[in-house]
Amino acid sequence: MSIAYVVVTVLAAAWVGYSAAAVFMRASWVVEALTEYGVPESWWPWLGVAKAAGAVGLVVGLFWPLIGVLATIGLVLYFLGAVITVLRARAYSHIPFPLLYLGPVVVAAGLGLGA
Repeated sequence: MSIAYVVVTVLAAAWVGYSAAAVFMRASWVVEALTEYGVPESWWPWLGVAKAAGAVGLVVGLFWPLIGVLATIGLVLYFLGAVITVLRARAYSHIPFPLLYLGPVVVAAGLGLGA
């Protein structure tokens, strides 16, 4: 396991965890975007739980690789779904936002494969 893999994975988990916390705290920038995209408010807590579980799974995956792989798959699907949601809402200028979270997860996965 390389140092780069560990560092990028921990940073990706922290970044995704921050995103989960923003959903739980109903940060204005999250609430406005989710409302604009037409995401039902009843889904918001579950979206936060999915992100938080993925973040925890990335860190746990440093010790149990299968958990890390499953967390990575879940987060990739989550953020690809977010991109699709943004596209369906025709909020094209917002496309980079879910990609900013997806990118580090994919890079961590790539480093994990190389380790």
